[in-house]
Amino acid sequence: MKRQFSISLCLAGALLLAGCGGGTGTPGKKQFVVAFSQANNAEPYRAAQNAFLARLFAAQPDVKLVIADAQQDNSKQVAQVETFIRQKPDLLIVAPNERAALTAVMGQAMEAHIPVLCLERDILQPNYTSYVHSDNVAIGRLAGQFIVDQLTKKYGRPKGNVVAIRGLLGVEGEIHRDRGARDIFDKYPEIKIVADPVADWIQAKAKDRMTEVLRAQPGIDVVYGHNDPMAVGAYLAAKELGREKEMIFVGVDGLGGPAGGIRKVMDGILAATFVYPLCVDKAAEVVNRILREPGFKPEKDYVLDSLMVTSENAAQMYEKFTIPGIN
Repeated sequence: MKRQFSISLCLAGALLLAGCGGGTGTPGKKQFVVAFSQANNAEPYRAAQNAFLARLFAAQPDVKLVIADAQQDNSKQVAQVETFIRQKPDLLIVAPNERAALTAVMGQAMEAHIPVLCLERDILQPNYTSYVHSDNVAIGRLAGQFIVDQLTKKYGRPKGNVVAIRGLLGVEGEIHRDRGARDIFDKYPEIKIVADPVADWIQAKAKDRMTEVLRAQPGIDVVYGHNDPMAVGAYLAAKELGREKEMIFVGVDGLGGPAGGIRKVMDGILAATFVYPLCVDKAAEVVNRILREPGFKPEKDYVLDSLMVTSENAAQMYEKFTIPGIN
């Protein structure tokens, strides 16, 4: 059964620290090794994940966290997970680069009796102990409805041209953020997706792809980026051509901090973003209980809430989701 969890960075951190007990770091006590296979350290969202998870485990001297960067390369990530399996960590966390490529090797980790936590992106089979994530279909639908509302305000009815800038094809977030938005757009035949270039989650690629779209499309009302960096890349492309005021830009991730998507809403670059929680605070809590509570059986699925950020609540959300020293 799926269980919903509200986002609370402070609460999750407190639970993690409270679970450590007074004997943490005692001589002779077991040293836990937690291995983390990260999809791509270069993405701002994932860099924030790494930093926050490292901070949470740094408070526990008896836990050693090892992070491997797959650099958005499936074969590299599979090889890194295979290496971790041979090293037999106490627990393995995987943020899969792509769902199909990581399915089998995560199953091998389970067969080796290593608890596996799937973080934020799914795989084709439930080859994991627990999956901590948010609901990308729901996020896509929220984004789609926001776009419908903005187009209705602009034209008096739901009509207009949308550019959807897609993340890495075949990744759960790309599939479901796209599907959720299209579920909404399909209800309104006058809303057209006039281009859906692929930019692999990368801002520079999105800027290049959007430049191509702008040269081919004279009328664009909305750009929906599957993450904030791609939405910002599209904005920068439009600005270079003097067209940024013709359209609005919508993203997903909603990181705090001066470089995050929430700040971009405050600055008027993005019309909206949707917070996809970092997930590592909940992940750390679950990991801590698996390591320290004999007999603990985690939920198979932990689903964290998302929130919409617009100019009306951006300042409040900035305070909520900015983690000093992390983002």
